[in-house]
Amino acid sequence: MGTPSFAVPSLKILLDHGYHIPAVVTAPDRPSGRGQKLNISEIKDFVIHYNEEKSKSDSNFTPIEILQPEKLKNPEFIEHLKSFQADLQIVVAFRMLPEIIWKMPVKGTFNLHASLLPQYRGAAPINWAIIHGEKISGITTFFLNEEIDAGEIIDQVEIPIGSEENFGEYHDQLKMEGSKLVLKTVIKIENGEKIQYSSKNHYSNLYLAPKLTKLTGLIDWNQEVDKIYNLIRGLSPFPTAYTYYKNQSIKIYKAEKIVLEHPQKPGILETDGKNYLRFYAKDGYISLQELQFENKKKMGVQELLRGFRIDPGLHDPKIT
Repeated sequence: MGTPSFAVPSLKILLDHGYHIPAVVTAPDRPSGRGQKLNISEIKDFVIHYNEEKSKSDSNFTPIEILQPEKLKNPEFIEHLKSFQADLQIVVAFRMLPEIIWKMPVKGTFNLHASLLPQYRGAAPINWAIIHGEKISGITTFFLNEEIDAGEIIDQVEIPIGSEENFGEYHDQLKMEGSKLVLKTVIKIENGEKIQYSSKNHYSNLYLAPKLTKLTGLIDWNQEVDKIYNLIRGLSPFPTAYTYYKNQSIKIYKAEKIVLEHPQKPGILETDGKNYLRFYAKDGYISLQELQFENKKKMGVQELLRGFRIDPGLHDPKIT
């Protein structure tokens, strides 16, 4: 059960190791963009191509079914799911399951979560770990229960976060390492190993990882440069941190932080018109490297300054 690209390597590694997966459950196709074209999930796209390739080479191949329920409590969907008589269900980046579903398989249902639980329970664990400046996070497999991300832990792997690594880079690392942990977890359950995982992580503060909102990405230039820099990393390349210039939003994809004492008011923009564009913060400044002005394409700062006149000064209307 999964939807985005994060789930694809976990499905692929199980198929590559010969596990019989009769069905995949994913999100319904959704219209998007100006033309409202129907978009399919990355998991569905992978299964369609997998079925096509296997059918060409194996005339006896039974295609993996793709189930896309609007509502997980739909009686027809539940009965269809029961018909597979699954030993195990695996969840990677999917919706919260009702109890009738996660209790269905004889060996239970486990989830791959992109943090070292119990730290960063919630919808956006990778983003929040980077936003909070963590140097280490990781991946966890655990059995589902009635609470969100709070079931019995099966296994964990710690993975360092680079000091300049952004959400997209760390996400891609975790999805590959996560697929290995999914395989290891399946083997452990298949062999009937007793689950006696004891987390060695003891936290003085436990952070949640709630769903990101538009306001999450709004930069407060009154903060320290480290916090602003981590926010930019934690939201790049999507959904991005942002600020304003003359009431136009600027999405910031990449930046450099400089810590230094200065007399400038936070939110002041400074540029030489050719090579640099920077906003002052509480204890230094953030030098923009890749950005996107409202209704413009993403570009490097030098390309931007060649094509646009940027007036220095206080431009962020959110700064008082």
